[in-house]
Amino acid sequence: MTVSHLAKLAAWAFVRALGVGAITALGLVLPVHAQSLAVAPVNLEMAAGQMTASITITNAGATQTAIQVRTFKWAQGSDGGEELTKSEEVVASPPISTIAPGASQLVRLVVRTPAQSQEATYRIVIDQIPLAADAGTVRIALRLLIPVFVEPALRVEASVRFHIERDDSGAALVAVNDGGRHETLRDLILTTGAGDPIALAAVASPHLLAGATQRWRILTSSSTPEVGGVVHLAGRATTGAIDQQIAVVAP
Repeated sequence: MTVSHLAKLAAWAFVRALGVGAITALGLVLPVHAQSLAVAPVNLEMAAGQMTASITITNAGATQTAIQVRTFKWAQGSDGGEELTKSEEVVASPPISTIAPGASQLVRLVVRTPAQSQEATYRIVIDQIPLAADAGTVRIALRLLIPVFVEPALRVEASVRFHIERDDSGAALVAVNDGGRHETLRDLILTTGAGDPIALAAVASPHLLAGATQRWRILTSSSTPEVGGVVHLAGRATTGAIDQQIAVVAP
């Protein structure tokens, strides 16, 4: 499984956000070249006591590319935002490499800390090092983030509870993970008692880390029941299907 398609989408999003406006303001129309990198696996789950793992980065583009690989401790704030802190707990080797077109680079990861009381989480950040662009072109450097989950010494599970928070400013679906490992939440669908859909804003990651909280802003708060009401939540999680009634509460 690769992330090359996602990488291209990320590159174009970067161009739209940062590059196209500036280029247009200058009255220029320049070709944009986004290198194509494929990474496997796209996430790593390591057993307790497992000290090494690896990822393979393939240059699916037509030109040589250089990459830098760094490791970060990964946490989530109370609002669901991602917090990355430079860490030496996981070391990537080689940290910098050059990959020829069609070739691959094996990157080895070494965990340098013993298993903890709850799952340890990291992000492997792969940055493409920009090479000189041809005259009249814009070359976009990609950034890929690979999650790493390291199991604790004792078996733990995710334990996620949901509710809707509503006040005068709007409403949000809230998920709280009281367990000791992450949960992956996908395809979440909210509906009223009458079966009407309640639209949710997207979030950056489907992963809800141990001890973390995630919020999905409700885009159609007018269709959300008042405090004291209930809505139906359906979706998919690592532990199985989600199918439950959840309460609407005040923050």
